Amino acid sequence: MVQQNLNDAGSHPVDAGNAWIRRAAPEIAIGGSGPLQGLRFAAKDNIDVAGLATTAACAEFSYLPTEHATVVSKLLWSGATVAGKTNLDQFACGLNGTRSPYGAVPNAFDPAYVSGGSSSGSAYVVATGQVHFSLGTDTAGSGRVPAGLNNIVGLKPTKGLISTFGLVPAAQSVDCISIFATTVGLAARVLEAAMGYDAKDPYSRKLQLKSTALPAAFRFGVPDVLEFCGDVLAEQAFGRAVQRMTELGGTPVTIPFAPLAQAASLLYESALVAERYAAIRRFFDANEEHVVEPVRSIIGKGRSYDAADVYAAQTRLRALGQQADAMWDRIDVLLVPTAPTHYTIAQMLADPVALNRNLGAYTNFVNLLDYAALAVPSEMRPDGLPFGITLVGPCASDWQLAELGQRYHHATGLLQGALQTPLPPPLKIVGISGTDSVRVAVVGAHLSGMPLNGQLTQRNARLLAATRTAADYKLYALPGTVPPKPGLLRVAPGAGSRIAVEVWEMPLANLGSFVALIPEPLGIGTLRLEDGSTVQGFICEPYALEGALDISAFGGWRNYLASLKP
Repeated sequence: MVQQNLNDAGSHPVDAGNAWIRRAAPEIAIGGSGPLQGLRFAAKDNIDVAGLATTAACAEFSYLPTEHATVVSKLLWSGATVAGKTNLDQFACGLNGTRSPYGAVPNAFDPAYVSGGSSSGSAYVVATGQVHFSLGTDTAGSGRVPAGLNNIVGLKPTKGLISTFGLVPAAQSVDCISIFATTVGLAARVLEAAMGYDAKDPYSRKLQLKSTALPAAFRFGVPDVLEFCGDVLAEQAFGRAVQRMTELGGTPVTIPFAPLAQAASLLYESALVAERYAAIRRFFDANEEHVVEPVRSIIGKGRSYDAADVYAAQTRLRALGQQADAMWDRIDVLLVPTAPTHYTIAQMLADPVALNRNLGAYTNFVNLLDYAALAVPSEMRPDGLPFGITLVGPCASDWQLAELGQRYHHATGLLQGALQTPLPPPLKIVGISGTDSVRVAVVGAHLSGMPLNGQLTQRNARLLAATRTAADYKLYALPGTVPPKPGLLRVAPGAGSRIAVEVWEMPLANLGSFVALIPEPLGIGTLRLEDGSTVQGFICEPYALEGALDISAFGGWRNYLASLKP
C-alpha cells in the first residue's frame, strides 16, 4: 500500500523491496542479437516503457504509455531486456531517495542510510546485482549521488547526447538520461547503444564527442574550497583520491570553486526553479495535494516568478559560466567528491531540505554549465560506507572521462557494487581512437610512486589496473640492486602465490626504449593474471634468485617494503 505521509519517519518504512515500483512480468525484450544481448536493465519510473505505467512516484499522476521512450527502444533493439520500473524521489525532485510515497530506498551497504536520489531505485538494483545496468535521470546530480553512495558507476552524459523523448521532465532544458552500472566499461557500452540525435526531443543535439584520450601527463582541477559537512572520513578519502589520481599521471591544479557553487545555487534559489513547475504545471495546479512535501513546496515556489525573473537568472547563469569556463585553460578534467557526506534516513527526514542541498554541493552546477560527468567508486570507508569521486569535463568529453574513469576505478581494487565480485578486466572505450599499444605488468620499482615509475610515464604509459598474477609465481627480494628491486619467478601451476602487479598501457613505439633500460637479471616475458588473461611483464632469470629472500608471503613489493619500516 502506498503511504502518503512522508513527514513522520515512523510511517515511512524502509525495505529493500522499495527499490522497485513495478516489475515487468514477463520481462520485455525484442529478441535477436545486439551488443547488449543477454543484459537486463531497469528504468527509472519517470521513463516510459510501453505497457508499464509511468508514475514518477505519484500514483495520481500515473499513465500507461503506448510507446517506449527513445532510449528504451534503442536499448531493446541492442538486445537488452527490461526487468521493470524503479522508485525515485517524486517527480525526480531530490538527491536522497526518501521523497517517495512508495517508501524510502535504503543504501545497499547499510539500510539505515539514504541511497541517494532521485534515481534511488535504479542505483540500488544495480548495486545489489538485480540487473546488469539501469537508467536514471540527472538534472542536479540524480545520476551521480546515488552512484557515489552505493559503490557503482554513474555516467551523466553531455546534455542532448541521449534523447529524453518519453521522459517526464524535471527541468527539461537541463535534464539528462543517465546510466548506472558496476563498471565504467559496461556504462560506456550502454552509452554507445543509447546515444544519438532524436528530432522528437527539442533539446537533442548532434554532437561530435572528443575521441582522443587525455594525455598521459594530465592536469586535474581540485576546488580551492572543499566542504565535507564535518565528515572527517569523507575528507580523508578525498585526499587519498587526489593521491591516486596523481599516481595515474595527473598533476593537481587548484581552481576557484566559487563560480561553480554560485551557479549551483541558481537551480533552486532563483527563477530557474520555475522550470520544475512548468514541467508538470497542469497536473500540479489540479492535484497539488497529491504531491508530497518537500517536493510540493519546491515546485510550488516556481509560481512566484515572472518571465523577467527567468531572463535575469539566465543572464546571471551565463555570466557565471564565463567565469567557470576559464578553468579549462588550466586543467583537462575536474575532480570533486561525488557527495560530501552520508546521511541516515532518520537525519534526512528530520531536515529534508538542508541536508538534501548538502548532497548536491558538487553536482548541481554540472548540467547548468553544460558539462559531462562520470561518478566512479573510490574506496570503502572505515565505517563500511562507500566513498566516490566524480570526474567533470567540458561538453562532449564523455569518452575521455570514461577512459580515465575506468583506469581510476580499476586502480582502486574495489569489488563491484555491494557484491563480492572483483572488477573484470578493463574494456576498450569504444569512442577513444586507439594507437598501437602493449600492456606491461610491473611488480616492483616501476609501480606507481616508486623510484622508476617515471620510466613509464615519460613514455606516455597509462595505468590500466591494479591486479594480481595467477597463483603460479614467487617473488624474491634481489640483493644489491639500486634502487631495490624484486624478481618474479614462475613456478608450477598452483605452487606459488598471487602477487600484486600494476598493468600499464604503453605505445608500442616506446616499448623498445623502455626494455633497453631493464638490467640483468630482469627481463620482459609473458605473465598470467588471476583472471586468466596474459600480458607482457617483468620476469627474473632463475640463477639470480639463489640465496635471495622469498617474499611471496607478503603478496607484493609494496607490502614487503612496508614491513621494513620501523
